[in-house]
Amino acid sequence: MISDEPKTLHIAHLGPSGTYAEAVAVNYTKLLKEKTEVKTQLCPYSSIDKTLYAVESKETDLAIVPVENSIEGSVRVTMDTLWQLSDLQINLALIMPICHALVSSAKSLEIIEKVYSHPQALAQCQKWLNKFLPDAQLIPTKSTTEALGILDEELTAATISSERAAQIYDLPILASSINDSPENYTRFWVISKVDIPGIYSHSSGVNTTHTSLAFSLPANTPGALVKPLQVFSQLGINLSRIESRPTKRSLGEYLFFIDLEADATQSGIQLALSELSKHTEVLKVFGSYNVLQISKSNN
Repeated sequence: MISDEPKTLHIAHLGPSGTYAEAVAVNYTKLLKEKTEVKTQLCPYSSIDKTLYAVESKETDLAIVPVENSIEGSVRVTMDTLWQLSDLQINLALIMPICHALVSSAKSLEIIEKVYSHPQALAQCQKWLNKFLPDAQLIPTKSTTEALGILDEELTAATISSERAAQIYDLPILASSINDSPENYTRFWVISKVDIPGIYSHSSGVNTTHTSLAFSLPANTPGALVKPLQVFSQLGINLSRIESRPTKRSLGEYLFFIDLEADATQSGIQLALSELSKHTEVLKVFGSYNVLQISKSNN
């Protein structure tokens, strides 16, 4: 368990070493050093949901998790787990450009029989795989780096990962920039159980630009979703994302995740949230935060 004294900030992320989440975590620690003198320790976990549970149980102070990719859309496990847990809040959003590489000890593409990677990475490279490795077996893993440790032994296998990961594991890169779209970005959330001062948060006196929330509806009836959405429309609040997820209680019942381009401390947003609560069953506000871009040179 972590100490109550703010000596070292423990940051959970999807591991093992070399994942995109770890790369974001490394960049985040650089931001911290610019703003504070706090020490940090990165803590890899084997799955995304475990990183969030680590914050919930106070094993770590923060979790850095992917929430949305520009090609494949939302990361469902992040949203589902965030809804299930209580008292977690978003401190910051970091957007990282994603550039996949095919990493393998194989002598050529022609002998590759298996390709391992996270399902999102496999999907983001589907066209390339269909063109260059149409007969290869695609094997999903928990992360883009999980299978890197077996490539020295499986000489007909490859994994889709980052060039940074290939360098960390000292493995050859057979092909670079294999994602189907060059405009491939993933948004990550920095999540904590309490507000962490000094890192672009309200406690530091910083104005924020986005608010994320989710709600369930009291009944699956005609117009049930219209009323909550009209609250934002009537007050002139722009929604940058809206997405539904099943409640897992009954077929046809959904949760709705919404991103607002606004600060939840503003009087207009406070009014909207008060009005919204009248039309929802459960309303969770995950917090207000800023969005920062990570440059390709830091990937």
